[in-house]
Amino acid sequence: MTAEAMADRTSEEVIPEKEKMVLIAASGDLDKAWPVMILATTGAAYGMDVTVFFTFWGLHILRRPGIGITGEDWRQKMLSVFSQGAKLSQLNFGGMGPKMMKDLGDEKGVASVQELLELAQGMGVKLWPCQMTMDLMGLERDDLIDGSDEPAGAGSAISLMKEASISLFI
Repeated sequence: MTAEAMADRTSEEVIPEKEKMVLIAASGDLDKAWPVMILATTGAAYGMDVTVFFTFWGLHILRRPGIGITGEDWRQKMLSVFSQGAKLSQLNFGGMGPKMMKDLGDEKGVASVQELLELAQGMGVKLWPCQMTMDLMGLERDDLIDGSDEPAGAGSAISLMKEASISLFI
């Protein structure tokens, strides 16, 4: 086949668009953060275009470790204090529940939320922090992990969800 014929053929071929998956991460609790990151990385492994929109408490999944208290006024600072560390939505037992879950995960070879987050970044999963939540909680772009995407609004998330094959709110 000549180079011209090959060029004509490839220009006519249509590359199918990847299926899209959108996950809304609305909780930073360990038992919610883990499934969000497992589903995100699994979708990416299946070749899907995956976006995770982190809103309200889910935004804390993207917080840079060790940033401490954030916010400008006392209310934002209080929200920051009370949202430190991944808890369990049920059976927290004063912090013992999450420790047991993490220990079990280690024993069973399950990647941690942090490891899954890094894997997701390497797989091209888009990590959208919610701009309104950042404003509400007094978080700055520098308070988030490297590699998170530019903050987006709910309208952007909904527009993307309209195109997605899979949309989940967790």
